[in-house]
Amino acid sequence: MTQSRSFVLICTVGIFCFISYNMVRMPALSLFAESLGASPERIGLIVSVSTLTGVLLKLPSGALSDIYGRRFLLRIGVVAFGLPPFLYPFITNLDALTALRFVHGFATAIFAPSALATVAELYRERRGAALGTYTACTQSGSLLGPFLGGYLIHAAGFSTAFVMAGVFGCIAMVLFYSLHLDVSVPQRKGQGTTVVLAEMWKGFAVVAKNTKVLITSMTDAAKMIANGALMAFLPLYGISAGLNPGEVGSLFTVQAFTSFFSKPIMGRISDRVGRQPLIVLGLCICAGTFVCIPHVSMFPVLLLLSAGFGFGEAVVSSSSSALVADSSEFKTLGAGMGMQGTIMDIGHASGPLLAGLLIANLSYPMAFAIIAGMQLAAASVFWVAMKRM
Repeated sequence: MTQSRSFVLICTVGIFCFISYNMVRMPALSLFAESLGASPERIGLIVSVSTLTGVLLKLPSGALSDIYGRRFLLRIGVVAFGLPPFLYPFITNLDALTALRFVHGFATAIFAPSALATVAELYRERRGAALGTYTACTQSGSLLGPFLGGYLIHAAGFSTAFVMAGVFGCIAMVLFYSLHLDVSVPQRKGQGTTVVLAEMWKGFAVVAKNTKVLITSMTDAAKMIANGALMAFLPLYGISAGLNPGEVGSLFTVQAFTSFFSKPIMGRISDRVGRQPLIVLGLCICAGTFVCIPHVSMFPVLLLLSAGFGFGEAVVSSSSSALVADSSEFKTLGAGMGMQGTIMDIGHASGPLLAGLLIANLSYPMAFAIIAGMQLAAASVFWVAMKRM
């Protein structure tokens, strides 16, 4: 398979995988948990638990892809996208829902680092544009998933939405297993467990000493704290403000729509003007739009703010992934992407938990203001740290 066909395949599979994943995640998950009697704190835990899987597994899975090749990990990842959605209609209590979310988190934990590393290897000279295009494709899943999920819940109930999510995941499985992805990564077979663990540890050590990778990944974590908070509590806030589930789904759709179209453009701009200024700019945009959301109840204004947050996400993401790839050695590229994903998921998992605690004890405006302040602080730390390197 040629370079361009491999790229088209990984982007197409990514679209269907993330449509499936986001049909379950936004706004269905929070509303489903609330229907089972979950408190704000428990909703935060349920939304974040799948991301905790990524915290535990993204770095090891990225390092394993450096050893065994990307296709091996991607094959496992697409299965983890396709099958779990069919189990949600059978869930009747919060403990079972929490456990299923942890298992469903294997999908992004295993698939994402290998997919990003594959794209970075295919286009070493135009990484910003290529990674921006790939992440825009996965973002289209965030665009269509909430829209389809929200309106299916509104029209036909939770079970229909979950089953359709499984159908999209199975389409991704069929596409990936029926076509051959060929990337120039040496696959080393026949190694014992001791050798594999030693190579994984070597990759961990190299990446852990790479300050630029760590600092850049922390900016993604700050952005994802806000993203996770929105994922968990924008549906509940929207319903309290008089919106229906379909309209709440549209808020996530317009956020993803803006990000989808912005990421390739901002990736190309980062190739030309540099990654660092755009990361700082994106964090400031995210903070400014995020802090305004709980002060608004009109649907058109909430759409505008959601679009603004999506643009800020695109500005950060299209530059941060490329900067991590630029700063990683070829032999540890998967580990570098895994490290970024792990740190990012720590932020993503923390967002719903932190927001749940703050909202339960303070209010929506105070909670959102504190989280927005964290994004501005991260932008300042990143700028100062990069200037000193």
